[in-house]
Amino acid sequence: MAATIENQGEGLRRAGAERRVAQQATDTGLAFERVGAAVFRYGLALIFLWAGLLKFTAYEAKNIEPMVMNSPIWAWAYQTLGLQSLSNVIGVIEVSIGLLIITRAFWPRASAIGSVGAIITFLITLSFMLTTPGVWEPGYGFPALSGMPGQFLAKDLVLLGVSIWTAGEAWRAAADRDKNSNGNRV
Repeated sequence: MAATIENQGEGLRRAGAERRVAQQATDTGLAFERVGAAVFRYGLALIFLWAGLLKFTAYEAKNIEPMVMNSPIWAWAYQTLGLQSLSNVIGVIEVSIGLLIITRAFWPRASAIGSVGAIITFLITLSFMLTTPGVWEPGYGFPALSGMPGQFLAKDLVLLGVSIWTAGEAWRAAADRDKNSNGNRV
């Protein structure tokens, strides 16, 4: 009987240790998710702010020229406004998107709108893979991406995913805030 009680005690200690290890793993996973979410959101905002401000420089305008001049979406603006003016317009749009994304902590709906702007931006830039000469490595074709602009544009697929996630998370936060401000419990 004493052995049975001792075995039960050992089993309980083992089960408790296993629960603690499982809880630590869960806590660690949640910490990684929180940090990842912050890097997603504020990294995305930083990319938009940085790239947007660079659009006001002549060298960045020159860098986007092959993409905008061959794009059915931007070619008309390129012809109408000229390269630097179009680059400036794109810069204003990108800086605005970055600023909106940053507002998540105090204005989640605006952040969601910024993330939707990011989604649209990355859908447009991914369309450049179909319209910009030199995306595919000469002599190899699809799927061999050139270093520039091919591989440069391919990273936008991941940024599109980040934008979709930040939009969804911010919309959910805005809906939760609306429910709470109307006296409803979430």
